[in-house]
Amino acid sequence: MGKYRNIQVGIGFATGRKSFRKVLKTYVYNWRENGLTEREGISLNLLIAYDLKYSNTKPSDYTEIRQEVLDLIDNAYFIGKKEMRAEIKQLIRDNVINEKEARFFGTGYASQRNAILYIAIKNNLDYLIFLDDDEYPMAVTKTRSNVIWGGQHVLGTHLRYIDQADITHGYHCGYVSPIPYIEFNDILTERDFRLFIEAISNDIINWDSIRAVMDNGGVTYADTNVLTSDTVEEVKEINHCKFISGGNLCINLTNPRRVRPFYNPPDARGEDTFLSTCLGEHRVMRIPCYTFHDGFSTYNHLLDGVLPINLKYVKIDSEQIITRFYNACIGWIRYKPLLLYIAQRNIYDERIKQMRQQLAETLPKLCNYFKRKEFMNIVTELERYHNDVKKHYEEFLETQRVWTKICNYLNAGKSDCQIND
Repeated sequence: MGKYRNIQVGIGFATGRKSFRKVLKTYVYNWRENGLTEREGISLNLLIAYDLKYSNTKPSDYTEIRQEVLDLIDNAYFIGKKEMRAEIKQLIRDNVINEKEARFFGTGYASQRNAILYIAIKNNLDYLIFLDDDEYPMAVTKTRSNVIWGGQHVLGTHLRYIDQADITHGYHCGYVSPIPYIEFNDILTERDFRLFIEAISNDIINWDSIRAVMDNGGVTYADTNVLTSDTVEEVKEINHCKFISGGNLCINLTNPRRVRPFYNPPDARGEDTFLSTCLGEHRVMRIPCYTFHDGFSTYNHLLDGVLPINLKYVKIDSEQIITRFYNACIGWIRYKPLLLYIAQRNIYDERIKQMRQQLAETLPKLCNYFKRKEFMNIVTELERYHNDVKKHYEEFLETQRVWTKICNYLNAGKSDCQIND
């Protein structure tokens, strides 16, 4: 983006962690360092949708932000249950949606993100960038014996390209994958684990990419070719999906009718994946900026300026790591039936049958290797979400239908304001 006009930029956090405030402070100071907080023609708007149940927090954990941080942004919107109930009541009073359709603003990550989208469009923001509360504006490479760190201009890079696209998204490094480093043996061979990953994964989380990360001890390092170039790539469609990520993601709101909502099946994740299935006619660009994903919340000291010279291997030497891997597997298997049903319906039954066979062969070995019987729950969850796949597909379509009604309402309001002006 060349010369800035009067641009309204939203920065959205869907969060449930107290540590979010420390991450926010780092980003805001990063924006100040890069001149964005004082640049004429650009307004920074913070949107925080918070979930009190995720880690037993209270509203003040999100709303009480240091004044020196607030002084560097123009507006802040705090979106909790109380605020969304008021918005929902207004939408019902205006006959935009009914009580049943109000479930669009329910619980879970997709609903949090949709609430941020709604508030952003309602307040006439032009662009909205989603940042995750466990990702930091820095990149790590390992081209020498020790790792090398570099700061990243995340917001500025998105603003440079977003007016040329419907969506821009950047890269991720650090502890992106929840899959730990595994030393294969007679109990669990490499072939066993590959079959398991193929059963639960999508077209992005596949064995080739997982194996490469495992070779680095579970760490994803930034590509120096990306860091040293201005290369921008248009995301290609794979099996009816233009895959994006939920964070380091920017959405162009200048035409609300081109904005698509998030969705995930109940108690599952994948809201970014399901948005990916709606982008066939959209221009999605991969842009050269990284965020560092602190997936195990063990590198908070990075935000205090302490840069380790090496990153630890993710080994199965703690219950926390095994539990995170197990929870990720449950999350993946819960949304895979619907993803297959949307993207590859012509071979859906065949793929489900294949998954059953792969899991039947590999899950007992995973239970033995990790000494956790609950890994057998993965096949139970597959059957449960397979049985409900048509119901979840109807919910997926209903989400888009309700969102269209809301967007038409918001767009009409915009037009009215322009006429009155």
